[in-house]
Amino acid sequence: MKTNDLKYLLGPMRVPFLILAPACVLLGVATAFFASGMFHPWYAILAFIGGIAAHISVNALNEYFDFKSGLDLKTQRTPFSGGSGTLPAKPEMAHTALIIGLVSLAVAGLIGLYFTAVQGWGLLPLGLLGLVVIYVYTIWLTRLPILCLVAPGLGFGTLMVMGSHFAQNGSYTLASFVASLVPFFLVSNLLLLNQFPDVEADQSIGRKHFPIIAGRKVSSYIYTAFNAAAYLAILLGVIFKVLPVWSLLGLLTLVLAAPASLGAIRNANDLPKLAPAMGQNVLINILTPVLVAIGLFIR
Repeated sequence: MKTNDLKYLLGPMRVPFLILAPACVLLGVATAFFASGMFHPWYAILAFIGGIAAHISVNALNEYFDFKSGLDLKTQRTPFSGGSGTLPAKPEMAHTALIIGLVSLAVAGLIGLYFTAVQGWGLLPLGLLGLVVIYVYTIWLTRLPILCLVAPGLGFGTLMVMGSHFAQNGSYTLASFVASLVPFFLVSNLLLLNQFPDVEADQSIGRKHFPIIAGRKVSSYIYTAFNAAAYLAILLGVIFKVLPVWSLLGLLTLVLAAPASLGAIRNANDLPKLAPAMGQNVLINILTPVLVAIGLFIR
């Protein structure tokens, strides 16, 4: 396979961004270790594969549906938003992107079924909801402002973290729920801020997210509130002894979240100046769950 062919094959997967799923799975594995003191390497490996497959699926399906709707030809691409640009450059790859999305979805589903058989039926509702969210996010949820706002956090936070926890020990705990609130708010924010450059393009194809219906300025305050909520979840989890004190390691990324929030508010309508906040936003999403997970492993 030629280098260019591989580039176009990997493009719809958005490989550089796939580190987010392992960070969220790691948090779920860590809450399970905190609850039981046990760690099952094989289950962890499968959970990581399932999480990455789910992330590839949502990326590839998003690329496919955005291309088919014509959005990709209108979007102002940035290093953090607007898709990979693969399908506008190579339209014949559209069917391949769809296949990648559906096969990855099937892989995630099969791994979920395995854990359901091994650990119990309690995983099934989360797994089914996750598969539905992946498939309908681009074609339906992006037209419903509140669901569009929280669906990314629901998928990577509540479902992925608690699902990975259940995969380890066959149960749910309050700690797994509280920890899942961290990526719930942060990943919702990741997509929210990435919508700022796409307002006009998204509106032209019928999308209705908060930067469209409320404006970028109001959305920057929502972004700031969600950042605060993520760190408040860590703090309250420790105060009420649901999470260990070492979970406060997650607060270290406040050094990124504070300027990102301030930058979003100040530059909500100045997209070139918003770019640093978008970069900080990516780092916050990756580092915060990992730091909280480290704290949970220390116990």
